[in-house]
Amino acid sequence: MTTLSYADSALSLLPPLVAILLAIFTRRVLLSLGVGILLGAIFISDYSVVNAGQYLSQQVLGLFWDDGAINSWNVYLLGFLILLGMITALITVSGAAKAFADWARQHIRNKRDAKLLTMFLGCVVFIDDYFNSLVVGSVARPLTDRYYVSRSKLAYLLDSTAAPICVISPVSSWGAYIIALIGGILTAHGFTDSGHLSVFIQMIPMNFYAIFSLLLLLCVAIMGLDVGPMRQHEFNAQKGNLYDESKGLPPGASHDLPEADSGKVLGLFLPIGVLVFATIYFMVSSGADALTAENLPFSVLGAFENTDVASSLFFGALVGLGVTLVLVLSQGLEKSYLFKGLFVGAKSMLPAIYILLFAWTIAGVIGQMETGKYMANLATGSIPFALLPAALFVLAGVTAFSTGTSWGTFGIMLPIAADMAMGTHTNMMLPMLAAVLAGAVFGDHCSPISDTTILSSTGANCHHIDHVVTQLPYALIVALISLVGYGILGFTESVAAGLLTCAGLFVVAVLILRHKASQPV
Repeated sequence: MTTLSYADSALSLLPPLVAILLAIFTRRVLLSLGVGILLGAIFISDYSVVNAGQYLSQQVLGLFWDDGAINSWNVYLLGFLILLGMITALITVSGAAKAFADWARQHIRNKRDAKLLTMFLGCVVFIDDYFNSLVVGSVARPLTDRYYVSRSKLAYLLDSTAAPICVISPVSSWGAYIIALIGGILTAHGFTDSGHLSVFIQMIPMNFYAIFSLLLLLCVAIMGLDVGPMRQHEFNAQKGNLYDESKGLPPGASHDLPEADSGKVLGLFLPIGVLVFATIYFMVSSGADALTAENLPFSVLGAFENTDVASSLFFGALVGLGVTLVLVLSQGLEKSYLFKGLFVGAKSMLPAIYILLFAWTIAGVIGQMETGKYMANLATGSIPFALLPAALFVLAGVTAFSTGTSWGTFGIMLPIAADMAMGTHTNMMLPMLAAVLAGAVFGDHCSPISDTTILSSTGANCHHIDHVVTQLPYALIVALISLVGYGILGFTESVAAGLLTCAGLFVVAVLILRHKASQPV
């Protein structure tokens, strides 16, 4: 099969952009992703329909079987989703979710406190963005439902704590991956004076988008800054419509489960707590095994750098499911409750699994078309030095938006940013690397084909495109603030000047949002 290279062609942008625009305008995610996949396959196959069919069959097979072995990352992650669906359903069947909602009504005073608790949980559970979105969603959903917080708002709370926290936390799957990448880049360029962890920590205040995303989320939670599509969703939620029922049940949701009256709050917190600690154990354990295999000394950071995230999530969920089953059986519930919970819980995750499979397929197509390389090539043009941090922020954002992956964007754009810094001004190396990290998270937040965005929708039981369009205004506001900040940083070569500029613009933005939110619906 003839395969063309599109690394130097704007055509490489067409499949993801077609899929994204179709998803936004038609709100039919699977159809839109399918069109993008078919378009890319035809391009890759030299416009041969027969070859495109063969190529797609190979791509689909590769989701489960790759290089003569099971594609463990995908299989484990899908298994984690199914197990988590079962755990959530069993918690509902046992009456624990209802018991937690009753407890929350007595201890959580109002809607604002429910949102703040959700945000707090999102900041505490920072080991992985997938884990954050799904687990915090399971815990917080009964609480936010009780106070009529829309599912779109819950998805925004989950998504805007997951990636921003993970990207600035060294002890997380993201932090470990970034430290490993940056460490290799700095070593290759002769920067051996500072430790890789200390360099990562130095870059935290330079990640303007992550910092101000969290601050804006805090203001939205406290002040109720509901604007754009989010405002209508929150208005509908006050009338009891937590999501758009005309679109059917969202991924992860099910309303045909019985609920026992004998549930206890412990029935929610114990399984989730065991799930969290078991997952951390397996992450450290798998990382330690990898270090031992390479004859390297053990360290927590080293373990996180080498951990197998997907298998850790799966086995952690397996332990969590076992504890949940023991608790449900100890209540003496009818076996029909148990079997229905397991079946309905697994089934509730199928819509999310379908979307993920399509998203992974288009990611493979995009990788084959070298969309990321095309975006990277744009960054190597004649851009004035002072504009490089801002330009890298934008290009990383567009790359992550088009490809749906922050990690892929890190891998493509960070080496290019380092090379550009070496060729211009080495003192700006870290700010330019930080601009890439910030832009990648921004693009990931906005992209309908991002797996983090998909799983945040799933964790909130929210329709996927509703989450995308309601989060978009907030993401764009913070991106604009960050863009100006990186411009100031580039011209002044001062991180403090960039931060202060962002802080001033942030205050202005919050005041404007507060004024708009106070207007009648």
